[in-house]
Amino acid sequence: MSKIKINKQRALDLVMQLMAVPGKSREERAISEAVLAILQQYGVSTAQVQFDTAHLRTPLPGEVGNLIVKLPGALRRPRILLSAHLDTVPICIGCEPKKIGNSIKSANKETGLGADDRAGVAAVLIAAIETLEAGQPYPPLTLCFFVQEEIGLQGSRNLVAAKLGKPVMAFNFDGGDPHKMTIGATSGERLMIRLRGLSSHAGIAPEAGASAIHAAGLAIGKLQSQGWLGRVQKKRSVGTSNIGVIHGGSATNVVADFVEIQAEARSHDSSFRCTIADAIEHSFTEAAAQILSSGGTRVAAEVQRRVDYESFRLDADALPVKIAEAAIVESGGTPSHAVTDGGVDANWLVKHGIPTVTLGCGQRNVHTKSESLDVADYLRACHIARSLIVHASR
Repeated sequence: MSKIKINKQRALDLVMQLMAVPGKSREERAISEAVLAILQQYGVSTAQVQFDTAHLRTPLPGEVGNLIVKLPGALRRPRILLSAHLDTVPICIGCEPKKIGNSIKSANKETGLGADDRAGVAAVLIAAIETLEAGQPYPPLTLCFFVQEEIGLQGSRNLVAAKLGKPVMAFNFDGGDPHKMTIGATSGERLMIRLRGLSSHAGIAPEAGASAIHAAGLAIGKLQSQGWLGRVQKKRSVGTSNIGVIHGGSATNVVADFVEIQAEARSHDSSFRCTIADAIEHSFTEAAAQILSSGGTRVAAEVQRRVDYESFRLDADALPVKIAEAAIVESGGTPSHAVTDGGVDANWLVKHGIPTVTLGCGQRNVHTKSESLDVADYLRACHIARSLIVHASR
């Protein structure tokens, strides 16, 4: 039986309190202030708390940067990092958390719950609070609460890592099963494609125009026929791609002179992700050159690319993996390893040089009005978070 105990009622009260605070991406000031007030209630000083300037370097500026808390600890051990993200998706604004049986849901049926990722924030806070109250030596500890995770991992991407105190490993709390350890994740790249043609009257002189929509259709058809859309497999290399957004044209009787397309490419092999993105770029550039007006004007293609996150995979015997396994076993669970096809803040923490394991907190149906938080799984996540610190102390 586990010797580690947490105050379950406090854990429940805390997550309910946090989920009721609005804080969509770029508007995290109120939730940051709520987290700060909780930490100060349990003796964390203002000298131990700081914000970085990540929000000033994101594509769209936000209210505040990442919230970083550094606790000195008394053990001569390497510093560890516990993290979670503060922001929620917009559907969670107006959440009214209510415990119903073994779950927490929003009493406001028009909103999501925001357990993604307020449950992670609460688990990290409970681990820190219980550690401070235990009165036993613990290693140097950093807590980091990221902003703008839901809009492209912007907080962790633009993190001022020098402010963390040089942690040697990290444990990130986000969605899913608390016993599932995400030790790897895919890479992702976005493409913005703009096709500029020449308008003309589609009934009187269609040949005088150069249609950006025709060019887009040619490119997409070629990508589909050559196996570069959807699930992409070339020999032993595997990835995915998607044309997700198309805007263009003005009327049925006007040859379209402009189209804007948003696409993405993903793969656990970063070089193959680049290959997929190259194929998308080449297809649109080539198709644009094939569309020619009677006056000699061709469609022009402009392609902008941005890497959202690089892939990573930790070794099964890496120290943070072993510590996470021990903490899960301590909580009475059976640990399992997972590699995700989506991006998580761990992608950027690893890029910053900090090997990171991600664990869930019992969130279900996130980003929807039917979102819920499994109470038992959430409490397990709190127990695991506390246990991580204990096992890192040994």
